[in-house]
Amino acid sequence: MTDAALPHATVTTGASTRRDFGLKRRHAAEFRFRLYGIVAIIIGLGFLAILLVSIVGKGYTAFVQTAITVPVEFSASIIDKDNERATNPRVLVSANYPIIARNAVAKALGVSTDDKAAMREIAKFVSDGSRSMLRDIVVADPSVIGTTRNVTLLAAADIDSANKGQIDLTVPQDKRKVSDLQVGWLEQLKQEGAISTPFNWGLITFGASSRPETAGLGVALVGSLYMMAIVLLCALPIGVAASIYLEEFAKKNRFTDFIEVNINNLAAVPSIVFGLLGLAVFINFFGMPRSAPIVGGLVLTLMTLPTIIIATRAALRSVPPSIRSAALGIGASKMQMVFDHVLPLATPGILTGTIIGLARALGETAPLLLIGMVAFVADRPTTPLDPATALPVQIYMWANEAERAFVERTSGAIIVLLLFLALMNLAAILLRRRFERRW
Repeated sequence: MTDAALPHATVTTGASTRRDFGLKRRHAAEFRFRLYGIVAIIIGLGFLAILLVSIVGKGYTAFVQTAITVPVEFSASIIDKDNERATNPRVLVSANYPIIARNAVAKALGVSTDDKAAMREIAKFVSDGSRSMLRDIVVADPSVIGTTRNVTLLAAADIDSANKGQIDLTVPQDKRKVSDLQVGWLEQLKQEGAISTPFNWGLITFGASSRPETAGLGVALVGSLYMMAIVLLCALPIGVAASIYLEEFAKKNRFTDFIEVNINNLAAVPSIVFGLLGLAVFINFFGMPRSAPIVGGLVLTLMTLPTIIIATRAALRSVPPSIRSAALGIGASKMQMVFDHVLPLATPGILTGTIIGLARALGETAPLLLIGMVAFVADRPTTPLDPATALPVQIYMWANEAERAFVERTSGAIIVLLLFLALMNLAAILLRRRFERRW
């Protein structure tokens, strides 16, 4: 009996061995697949880290600005020599304020104003933006004329770069933009406590400027805000209404199939095509103003619509059919079923798709270039019809500037844009978790 059982036991053992070998092979394949996934994630995170380190390393210095605090004499002989300000207030606007700033710095350095060579170096030491700064002080309070007050002036871009260590001062003088005399003055003012590096609010508030130290994102931020508001007001209701009709009310036929195919195709169309469409329709046909946020907002609305429609339809589909059946079963009309039961449950997906669409629109550059939003705009727009620019377009324009100081401002603007995008994506995640229901 024992001998008869041996062959059976041998066969069973062989099958078990084959099963064990196959199981080990599957486990090895699964381990390799997991390893490939981990390696892919590490590579992706590595490139992301390199990108962020590169941007932050170049751009964090843009958030501080070198400033010079010196006693400034608001000389009446320069500002209002003939004492006309009572009858002609325009003299306060047209006064030679750069001379006042240069004289103040020269006095703080102990340099004679008669030394023309030294005064030319001082003119390159202080930003020309001091003109508007001193003018605003005098216009706001004409009583300062004839007095001396401590004023904080912006340093010129090259001096700012030298103070931040971005210029190699060990190379010969003829190979750098900062002279040895200016370097000596910078060290002198540092020892006297006249040099500071406060937070650069001008990066957020100033408009376009050809001088790096007075260039800011103020116009671009307001323009982007106007455009995002227009996209939200136009794309959200139109996209949700179109999605509800296609998903809940439209009959399935060739016409609706044609619409669905085109919506999916539009979601993949390059953004520059929407810029060409906006140029042809809104500017050339309807005659809307170039460089205006209203046009940019409408163009971005067309680009965002497919994304919102696709996301909204997916959110509507995710609502269980039992909800519809239950609502109709208790006597609700189809309209009541959609708006009172299905739509509230689909809201998290709709909000997520909308915010993601807005984030994509916020980072678009190509369509805005085609509708002329690369204009040099120094004053913030007060309405969506006024000329403006946008954050990504401002980054594009600064990246094309030749001056060294615009490099840090370009990276600083990218950091601001990335912060906005991160906040919008975080809002999408929080809203989804707040309103999401699991079935």
